[in-house]
Amino acid sequence: MSQQQSAAPAPVTATVAKRRDWWRDAVIYQVYPRSFADSNGDGMGDLEGVRSRLPYLRDLGIDAVWLSPFYASPQADAGYDVADYRAVDPMFGNLLDADALIRDAHGLGLRIIVDLVPNHSSDQHEWFKRALAEGPGSPSRDRYHFRPGKGENGELPPNDWESIFGGPAWTRVADGEWYLHLFAPEQPDFNWDHPAVGDEFRSILRFWLDMGVDGFRIDVAHGLVKAEGLPDLGGADQLKLLGNDVMPFFDQDGVHDVYRQWRHVLDEYSPSLRPGAPPERIFVAEAWTPTVERTANYVRPDELHQAFNFQYLSTEWDAAELRKVIDRTLEAMRPVGAPATWVLSNHDVTRHATRFANPPGLGTQIRTAGDRDLGLRRARAATLLMLALPGSAYVYQGEELGLPDVVDLPDEVRQDPAYFRGAGQDGFRDGCRVPIPWTREGSSYGFGGGGSWLPQPASWGELSVEAQSGVAGSTLELYRSALSVRRTQPDLGAGESVEWLRAPEGVLAFRRGEFVCVANTSGESVTTPAYGRVLLASGELTEADGEAKVPADTTVWWTTA
Repeated sequence: MSQQQSAAPAPVTATVAKRRDWWRDAVIYQVYPRSFADSNGDGMGDLEGVRSRLPYLRDLGIDAVWLSPFYASPQADAGYDVADYRAVDPMFGNLLDADALIRDAHGLGLRIIVDLVPNHSSDQHEWFKRALAEGPGSPSRDRYHFRPGKGENGELPPNDWESIFGGPAWTRVADGEWYLHLFAPEQPDFNWDHPAVGDEFRSILRFWLDMGVDGFRIDVAHGLVKAEGLPDLGGADQLKLLGNDVMPFFDQDGVHDVYRQWRHVLDEYSPSLRPGAPPERIFVAEAWTPTVERTANYVRPDELHQAFNFQYLSTEWDAAELRKVIDRTLEAMRPVGAPATWVLSNHDVTRHATRFANPPGLGTQIRTAGDRDLGLRRARAATLLMLALPGSAYVYQGEELGLPDVVDLPDEVRQDPAYFRGAGQDGFRDGCRVPIPWTREGSSYGFGGGGSWLPQPASWGELSVEAQSGVAGSTLELYRSALSVRRTQPDLGAGESVEWLRAPEGVLAFRRGEFVCVANTSGESVTTPAYGRVLLASGELTEADGEAKVPADTTVWWTTA
């Protein structure tokens, strides 16, 4: 008997669940607004475009939408350089559009999480412009990291720190002082030792909570506090240490004091203190740390709720390596009572359909297409594995279509600031940010009426929502079915452990109650027990005489009930 996937997903009820701990098993969908949907035909996605596509997200079966930055910004780093945290950039709309989006999402049973960028501002932020105007020694400069330079005439940077985007992490201004920017020069780092910075961000939190948002994804959550005295790191190629070693500007223990204060703000909005308020609001940390155990520090009971699992995202498609990171993640989260999170793609890394198409060891930013069929097969299998694990999962826009990275963008259209600085991140993030396709035809395949800010490949039409909807075996229908099964199977979702089962080399097999998942990461078919009734499979499999033949790079879900 041949099996691939279950029947069409059941309809999703359009009400926000009242469970206080909804985030423990939520599937959260990342929307990169400039590349999701364009409502006014200017080639740039916007909030009204997102709002118009909310029914699609509801029907996909996700629980919450995380919106990448839409704040007022010069767009030096795609909105992660914020000039005004309480305003919407005109390219995306205005505050009324944000309010309508939040209200419509809630009406459809979806929650809204917004990006918050507290490590740095734009150089066009009023605070920074004032600091430049007032000069050395002014109180305004204390809100950032201004320092005199080294050398006979102060011509050398204050220390040896390197920017994540390449080059020195310091820029000299006209009066001779230098300011710190761990990313682009247009993104000066805040000085979180200054009380005004903490006061300002607690006020920003309350502003958006009053708007009705359900949580915040904290950008560079590990970077706010720097080591006292800003000591030299020593040596070059510092980026290679990112997420692998202790660094004086990342993952300092002082950040946890900040998040304990923030948690008090969030708790002010709990239903127990505000009758009729929405269920619990949450914080999600983007925290690159040397170990998953260090990541767990961010989600202690009095701090944040979730932290991205970058160790899992960075793991190759290999059963033994995956099992190690799954076990370490669950073990690290258990003592702090936080849910594990699982993610395969986002706006900063090559899409996993392309990463898995290439040989292992190339990292998370890749500029080669690899074997497209192999990559898609592995990506589908990896998704079912991810959604079967205990905890919360993240989906990046377009991965439900099986989109690959666009690896052949002309240099002249690239906008990733790291691409132009060299010696930092590879700068190939534009490939995962190409606007997604909604229809088979049109100037931008349904993205909008006036083209798209990054060119889309000719293959986009056949990967579109229109082309895949209702087509048995398509990647879109696989996601819809998987999210439906995840909702209806009582043993899926929240949890803190799996029961590993014996399996052939290259295969992961585990049980969660009456649910069994088998993921074959090897390059050949394997025979396993047929554990019960097939719920879903990422590829074709055959069953006979109590056994199942699972093809290479395929994941299968069974129920023993």
